[in-house]
Formats: sequence, C-alpha cells, structure tokens
Amino acid sequence: MAGFNPVADLKPFKSMWKIRVKIIRLWKQFTAAGGLTIEMVLIDANGDKIHATVKKELVNQFDIFLAEGKTKMMINLSLNHSCGSYRTTNHLYKISFLATTRVKICEDLPRAINGFQPVNYREILDGTLNSDHLVDVIGQVVEVSQVDVLSVNGKDTQNITLELRDLEDVRLPLVLWGSFASDVSNAMQTRRDEALIYDRSISNAYNVSDVSLNPYMTEVEEFKSK
Repeated sequence: MAGFNPVADLKPFKSMWKIRVKIIRLWKQFTAAGGLTIEMVLIDANGDKIHATVKKELVNQFDIFLAEGKTKMMINLSLNHSCGSYRTTNHLYKISFLATTRVKICEDLPRAINGFQPVNYREILDGTLNSDHLVDVIGQVVEVSQVDVLSVNGKDTQNITLELRDLEDVRLPLVLWGSFASDVSNAMQTRRDEALIYDRSISNAYNVSDVSLNPYMTEVEEFKSK
C-alpha cells in the first residue's frame, strides 16, 4: 500500500488523495434531483469501505473505466459528509468524482477482500443497529411464500416473503421486491434438493441491494459446513 492513502484516512480538507480500491458494488441510479449517476461501494486492502458517486455531468467521462469487481487506482477525489438513509458504509464521508479525477489500471486486490460483513440477527430484530445503514446477512432459507403482485405507486410490483435462520436458529423475516422476488423464486424451484444459502444487503433499496444463492464465498462455505 506504499504511496496509497488508506480509505480510513480520507477527509474533505484536500482532494489530492490517491487510493487503490476494489469496486465491490456498482449501479446506475436516476433521481429527479440528481439525474443519472453512477454509485459505487469501494474497499481497500485494509477492508475499509467508502461510497463513491459519479455525478450526471461526468458519467460519460468515467463509465467505460468502472466495473464491478475490478480494482482501480483513483487520484484526485472530492470528499463530502455522508448523511441520510440507505448509507452503504459506516465511513463519515463519501467520494465525489471530479472532472480532474484519474482512474487507472492497477494490480488486483485479493478475491477474499469482498466487504461482506454479516450482522447478528438479534441486533436487527431488537433495533440495536442504526436503521440508516444498509447491512449484510447470511442464512438458510427455511420458509418462502409465492410471488405476489402488488400495486405500488400505480405500478405492479412483484413481492416475495422469506424467512431465514442463522446458526443459533434465530429466525429473520424478509421481504424482497421487484426482480429480486422473481430471481429468488426461480432459484428456489431449481434447487429444491439442497440447502439454500442466502446473503444480501438486508434493505432491498433500489439497485443497491444484491442477492446471491449459494455463492462461492469463504463465509458461505463455513456457514454450510456448520
């Protein structure tokens, strides 16, 4: 990491930061206020994460250089306070790309650095966790409903209800919306003969959340072995 700034050290007092990070989540988001933006969750070699945004006027400039799962060197970044709901990391600040930001190819960070940090079910159920932050969970699917179609803001939206259990047999109810509902339902139909391992950000928020059934991850293999 010589020559690179740790993500934990990033603060707003300057812009000439130089970081080496893996893009562990990337999605495009459209809002009336901000237009089309690129949103990312970045992680460094120390396992520290930070959210990053490419604003609408810079999307065309950086779109071809950014891809989920890739490690990049990023230089000259603006930092702003992270606030509001649906925060993807615990970092006090978030990155905004500048027109002068540079994105370069560099050596990949190890695959094991994936940012996955499953939380305790009890802390979700008793309200201990800050509800403004998105979290990760891992568990076995023990109950699943049929896919329903509900009207949300005048638009038909798919919906499915699941129940997960952890190693202590604590049960966690979960509702998935949109394409997540059909994806999980289809996967359940094709994997009836094996235990399903499920991990995702617990809040199904726009394109931020991710759903994986039996993904190849060290954390999942350890969970299944128990």
